Amino acid sequence: MRNGSVRHRPFFKILVANRGEIALRVMRSARKLGLGVVAVYSDADRDALHVREADQAVRIGEALPAQSYLNIPAIMAAARASGADAVHPGYGFLAENEAFARACKDAGLVFIGPSPQAIEAMGNKAGAKEIMKKAGVPIVPGYQGAEQGDEVMLAEAGKIGFPVMIKAVAGGGGRGMRLVTDAASFPEALRSARSEAKAAFGDATVILERAIQNPRHIEIQVFGDSHGNAIHLGERDCSVQRRHQKLIEEAPSPAVTPELRAKMGEVAVSAVKALRYEGAGTLEFLLDQSGAFYFMEMNTRLQVEHPVTEAITGLDLVELQLRIARGEPLPIKQQDIKFSGHAIEVRLCSEDAAQDFMPQSGRMARWQVPEGIRVEHALQPGSEIPPFYDSMIAKVISHGANREEARGRLIVGLEQLTAFGVTTNQAFLLSCLRHPGFAKGEATTAFIGAHRNELLAPRADAAFEIALAGLLLYVTNPRAPSWQGGRSLAATFPLPAKIDIGGDAHELDIMRERDGSYTVAVEGRQHKFEIDQLDPDAVRFRLAGVMDSAKFLRDGDRLYVQHRGIPLVANDLTLAAPKATSTNGGDGKVRAAMNGRVVAVLVKPGDRVTAGQPVLTLEAMKMEHVHKAGIAGVVGAIDVAEGEQVTTGRIVAVIGAG
Repeated sequence: MRNGSVRHRPFFKILVANRGEIALRVMRSARKLGLGVVAVYSDADRDALHVREADQAVRIGEALPAQSYLNIPAIMAAARASGADAVHPGYGFLAENEAFARACKDAGLVFIGPSPQAIEAMGNKAGAKEIMKKAGVPIVPGYQGAEQGDEVMLAEAGKIGFPVMIKAVAGGGGRGMRLVTDAASFPEALRSARSEAKAAFGDATVILERAIQNPRHIEIQVFGDSHGNAIHLGERDCSVQRRHQKLIEEAPSPAVTPELRAKMGEVAVSAVKALRYEGAGTLEFLLDQSGAFYFMEMNTRLQVEHPVTEAITGLDLVELQLRIARGEPLPIKQQDIKFSGHAIEVRLCSEDAAQDFMPQSGRMARWQVPEGIRVEHALQPGSEIPPFYDSMIAKVISHGANREEARGRLIVGLEQLTAFGVTTNQAFLLSCLRHPGFAKGEATTAFIGAHRNELLAPRADAAFEIALAGLLLYVTNPRAPSWQGGRSLAATFPLPAKIDIGGDAHELDIMRERDGSYTVAVEGRQHKFEIDQLDPDAVRFRLAGVMDSAKFLRDGDRLYVQHRGIPLVANDLTLAAPKATSTNGGDGKVRAAMNGRVVAVLVKPGDRVTAGQPVLTLEAMKMEHVHKAGIAGVVGAIDVAEGEQVTTGRIVAVIGAG
């Protein structure tokens, strides 16, 4: 025990300085311990579920993160107004902000996390690497210097050798991170990484690291208390990533042996004890194919993926945080920790995987979660997905006696989940889980890049899905006679239809047969459907003697339909006028692909550009997205300025042929 340093720190009401499913997750454990909970919200979240579920809620600003969830004075004022005596930062936003932890302490509030000194020491990637290096922990070669000039950074990148990684010193989650393969593309990548880091964390400082090819991303969950005790809860494998952001996490890792787990865990616990660290933390490592591991960073907070550790240990990690913050000793010793089975988590994100994971915003018209599987979310039918925050909208977690059982349960759970109204990565996640490489436990950080074409390939039954969508548009058309089962004596003749799915138009012929069935001809194939039951939100049908079902939602001429977990959106174009313009920039007009903020205008009127040349960069959901010229020519007009908010589809630049 640390003499004189341990004291009881009682608290009774917690303000959760976060939003969405993160806030709800913290509230659940707080209430289990009999604690009151206070939510904070921006204008965009006024009607959000975490606000409704809290005992009290306090407005802290406008929609943009810099004006709300990163606003320390506003959050301190909210704590005073609500009478909260403790603050939980959640994960993300201010969770690893030393100034926030210190402000809580100065205000007499218990900060549910490590000390400001520990956050400062480990929250800065450059400083953390130096501390670990002195402790003998293997470090990825790189540059962590204070000199951040463009020429210095380029020179240091050359010394390290390409490819290199640019990483934001503050924060995580892939923001402010860029893989650079050559010197020519380094300056723009550096500018973009700094801009993204500044927007997400308020700090544009970056470090450089040698890019280790095809590693595993392994992290060790640790806890320390104010009595000098420290434990690790094993590892998580977070290798399946896109845009350097985790997509699928699992525990334990298929690549970590008991011997390697013990070695990595010992290193992690030694670091916690050396720091006199209190609370939850995660040490992140790269594991190469030879079994060597290299320290990357320490996250001084709980991780998004903590549920998989909870599943295999049976522990409530938020409850552990709360007990440690109250001054209690850890209730479990290292030798008592047992691992049971296997757990896998997927992050359901509002993004379009087929469009380079472009973030999506809008209204969630229908939201249903499966029973028998853990789903962390803060959604309900009608929830708005704003463009200002992270694109992750839910986490789906499975647990099984072994990895294959956990994988199977997760696939079934995802198939049963329904999210209509906003494009999500649901189908892409299913493709990943079903891929032979993932099934064998072989996925590294290169998994999505190496298998992207396979993961996004059209499904073998795509023609059937088109036929089903066309049939549902026909039988649910409010302008057509209502569907009735049974035979008909009316003459039969095909009715032409045209639908759009994913930007591709399809011609169909739909005919009701006299026996009451429907024949849908599409792409030279005929599909005969027998509808047994048609409800307002689901259909039960037979095809080739097999009974099947699908969920759907009709919204005007738009239809959302989901069959065996694969959602798609179909638009009825049968009576629609042809579109006069292109949407991909082929007409010379560059359109905003999402709601977002202009962070960089890369050309000016009169500049000559080539097809595919970057024109401007938008930031949405804390990520930057480059918009490119659709044709070669001369820039005629730029209709936006840096810092301006734009809406989806707005013309932001016009390029004339030349």
